[in-house]
Amino acid sequence: MAPNGDPLLAARFSVPVPPGTFVRRPRLTERLSQGVEGPLTLVNGPAGAGKTLLVADWVAAGGPQGPVAWLTVEPEDNGPGVFWTYVLESLRRHGLASPDGIGSPARPGEVDHSLLTRLAARLSRCPQPLVLVLDEFDRVATSAEVAEELQFVLRHAGGGLRLLIISRTEPLLPLHRYRAAGEVTEIRGADLAFCPEETAELLGRHGMALSDDGTRALTERTGGWAAGLRLSILAAQGADDPEVFLKDFEAGRSTLADFLLAEVLDTQPAGTQDLLLRTSILEQIHPGLANALTGREDAEPILVALQRANAFVQAIGHSWYRLHPLFAEILRVHLRVRHPGLEPELHRRAARWLSEAGLLAEALPHAADAVDWEPAVNRFIDELAIGRLLTGLDAERLDELFARMPPDASGPAVDLVRAARELARHDIDRGLGHLRRAEEHLPTDERSGSAALRLSCALLRVLAARTTGSADLAEAAARDMAAAERALPAERLARHPELPALMLADLGSAQLWAGRFDAARSTLSAAVRVDSGAETAFPRHECLARLALIDFLHGWPGRAETHAREAVAEAERSGLSPEARTGVAQLVLAAVAIDRDDLAAARTHLEHAASSRVPHDPVAAAGLPLLRSRLLLARGKPRAALRILEEGAHLPAVVEPSPWVNDRTAVTMSHAYLADGRPQAAREVLRAEGSTGPESLVAAARARIATGEGEAARDLLAALPTGHGEGPAITVRALLARAQAADALGDDSEAQRLVARALSVARPERLRRPFLESGPWLRRLARRRPPLTQGHEWLSASLAGRPPSAAVPDDGPAPPTEPLSEREHEVLERLAQMMSTEEIATDLYLSVNTVKTHLKSLYRKLGATRRSEAVRRARELHLL
Repeated sequence: MAPNGDPLLAARFSVPVPPGTFVRRPRLTERLSQGVEGPLTLVNGPAGAGKTLLVADWVAAGGPQGPVAWLTVEPEDNGPGVFWTYVLESLRRHGLASPDGIGSPARPGEVDHSLLTRLAARLSRCPQPLVLVLDEFDRVATSAEVAEELQFVLRHAGGGLRLLIISRTEPLLPLHRYRAAGEVTEIRGADLAFCPEETAELLGRHGMALSDDGTRALTERTGGWAAGLRLSILAAQGADDPEVFLKDFEAGRSTLADFLLAEVLDTQPAGTQDLLLRTSILEQIHPGLANALTGREDAEPILVALQRANAFVQAIGHSWYRLHPLFAEILRVHLRVRHPGLEPELHRRAARWLSEAGLLAEALPHAADAVDWEPAVNRFIDELAIGRLLTGLDAERLDELFARMPPDASGPAVDLVRAARELARHDIDRGLGHLRRAEEHLPTDERSGSAALRLSCALLRVLAARTTGSADLAEAAARDMAAAERALPAERLARHPELPALMLADLGSAQLWAGRFDAARSTLSAAVRVDSGAETAFPRHECLARLALIDFLHGWPGRAETHAREAVAEAERSGLSPEARTGVAQLVLAAVAIDRDDLAAARTHLEHAASSRVPHDPVAAAGLPLLRSRLLLARGKPRAALRILEEGAHLPAVVEPSPWVNDRTAVTMSHAYLADGRPQAAREVLRAEGSTGPESLVAAARARIATGEGEAARDLLAALPTGHGEGPAITVRALLARAQAADALGDDSEAQRLVARALSVARPERLRRPFLESGPWLRRLARRRPPLTQGHEWLSASLAGRPPSAAVPDDGPAPPTEPLSEREHEVLERLAQMMSTEEIATDLYLSVNTVKTHLKSLYRKLGATRRSEAVRRARELHLL
């Protein structure tokens, strides 16, 4: 009997029995078993999270190693005398504590301290630890006396008591001490949430099955909340198509809504209810934003209290909170019922507050819902956020949001946003149209807002000029952007490193296209140094790739390869998808591989390049057919190479021609005509282009030698420009052309001397292709003078007469079904070194599971089922 004379209720000592549809979750029961090895275990979560059934099932399944006593707490247990009477009775009913020498509380409101001392002493002598489960402890959460007394018994019982508390709120126990000592196990709401696999099992126990996507969608919509899942499934059981029903059903008008409104909303004071309803329109809640929506000043303590009470409000850090998704959905329906017509005004207030806080991306959805675009777009431009539409993690989301702008929205800021969207989508004509309209209405005063408009306009003009290949227009727009920057606060500019990164990347690209290599190198190098954040990842990747191309065009393959691999590594680090990459880095790697006669690697790099943004990048679009033709030419297929070159790159009509692209195309066509036995055509294609660059002169000289004009070829080669930083790839070809002219004129010693120099220059870079391209005269010379190739074993097979097409036979192994990523290449290299999975993980600073994922992907792409097979196939494909 309780101290107040009431009989003790036996049901409070019974362990609840889980229903037949209960899903056992070993990932949580294992933590319970581990938790009761220490003094305190806390299972804390919102209503309907499955806390009680989880612990009850664990107890029924024999999870605890020792004896267990169960007590379901009631509100009247706030009186310490009542609470301890029930605790002692629970222990007695389970035979865990003898009444002898302990006694019972005499009054409902208090308990004698000596009784607690005797209880702790008795528990400390138990042969096995006793597990005391206190269910629904939140009902006495406000009783500091009960918490203090419970802490006293737990501390003095030594190892004899294990306390397991089930509660919606945190108990008033000194949890910080237990956490610091590592003596508490906590299972929180996030842990209790069902994962998709557990949802699938729950569906199965109700005789229902959904697709993987349907199961995942249901889990996400309910946030894995156990009660929400069960009520949703019960509601769908009578539907003809449960999957369609669960996708479309209105949670706000269901038993789910009844449950949450009764259990959570209706239990709160009127002010708290109003705050929950108004903030339901938000994805994330800040106290200041909540105050703006409610017109009050007490949002912060209310949100803190709701979070502590597990009232479906979650703290996500830095004073921000989030409502449970299903609760928010139901609240929004209830908001429309209780306050019809209020939602647009709430969205308008949210957009204004978020914009003023500098959270522009977060403000835009509310501006769209409020149909209040002009202030949000003006703020977007004024805060210099235009670059976020062109690069960074938010670019796609921002593009989708601005797509909702109505056609009648107007003003220079609106036109600039539209121009940015179209240019980012590579629609040059429409982008330029919006840009011209914005320029026509730009203000001419010197206000900060005007400067932001001018800067955004100039940035887009640089992008447009880059897209059309006009270096002059790009440089003029860059000067305008610099002038606009001078009128803006430095701190605002500093918040947007993507602006200079984008401008320099676009300017450098336009300069590169125009053949202004020195200016392009300086500009692109400056862009790489701007910043290393997520917003500048793509510009950095793009600029490194273009620096690699400049190196290659100047004949420095080693430097080009280094820059190209840095570009690929930057893309890997930043998580850029293959289709979002420029493709130029892979083209440079393919070009270097061709020069080294590694045709299998070249083919793989070209496949990588083709899967990226090639069609929308003039440099990549022009480079891809050039490299494909060179690869065909290296495989002994000059006519196929010519067909690709004659078709050319598919560039928009507005793109200005590039002098070096035209020059490279003519040189490659000349090589193809020579290989096809048409030296006159080889001469004509170069004459039509009129280029005087070193590679063009070498190609013209070779064509003259082929038509029997050795003297003219020698004179032409004497005019080769020098001192312009030409690298070994250009030097080797020039030396070989001079050697060929000397050989044709019968000057054997001069030919030998020049070939020896060419071999010496080529050796560090392993430049095999220039020697293979030289033709049969070189093999004849090598056979006449064997000492010429001594010490050059890297080239011996080529000079022995191996036909160019032998490197990649048509019937050779097929390439991987998908290109390998940079990280997969690294794993493959270590796989070939017989390193274990754990050793690879340690060497690459990865987890073992991540390495296993890469291995599975490798096997799939290489068509292999085990390590040795994958390595063998990789060697066949020259991937190692």
